[in-house]
Amino acid sequence: MEVAFPACAAAAAVILTWVFFWGWNFSERMKSREQAGLLGAGSRTLLVIAHPDDEAMFFAPTVLGLARLRHQVSLLCFSAGNYYNQGEIRKKELLQSCDVLGIPPSSVTIIDNRCFPDDPSVQWDTGHVASTLLQHIGANGINLVVTFDAGGVSGHVNHVALYAAARSLHAGGKLPEGCSVLTLQSVGLARKYLWPLDLPVSLLHAPDVLFVLTSEEVTRAKKAMSCHRSQLLWFRRLYVLFSRYMRINSLHFL
Repeated sequence: MEVAFPACAAAAAVILTWVFFWGWNFSERMKSREQAGLLGAGSRTLLVIAHPDDEAMFFAPTVLGLARLRHQVSLLCFSAGNYYNQGEIRKKELLQSCDVLGIPPSSVTIIDNRCFPDDPSVQWDTGHVASTLLQHIGANGINLVVTFDAGGVSGHVNHVALYAAARSLHAGGKLPEGCSVLTLQSVGLARKYLWPLDLPVSLLHAPDVLFVLTSEEVTRAKKAMSCHRSQLLWFRRLYVLFSRYMRINSLHFL
């Protein structure tokens, strides 16, 4: 009996976990109908990132979740990711990743400008970022912008610069009428890397929008991240396995 009890407990835990995630997958599909009303099915959405790989490493659940809602998603990347002189390689990797996530090359814009260097020691000018972003929004009829929050997920100053620009446009009333901004919630280390435990916490915090990937969608997100071969160092491989951002996105409106 002493041997059988731990085995039974382990089996029960596995079964309960499977039932939980099966139920979550189903409820997430149902909740997509509610979020369609909140976000507007068929909206023209712009994902704004700082570096190639941000779209897969941090925003894959959002991109795939918006696809469920039939959003037309385009992407604006503010740098070529040239910190280690790999800019040309990383541009190609970004296009490959976006293709996996369902964003066609014609909907991807990569800014390769010395004003926006891929450099954690350089603070991008908020006004310049904001004016560039606003011009892109107007030219493409965007009615939903998705980007980082004040924490930038990893604290990278280039990520935070995008939030500062989006916030300045929103606070200044400069966005086109009907254009909203969603920001990706930054969380602490424990929540960031213990994704099975983070799911109930995310539910309790009641974000404005919550996207959770199904097992099939997680495979797709990992495939997108695998396109960034130049960036797949050992610690990023661990990130892909354990990070919530490969499975869960909590977002808030400005």
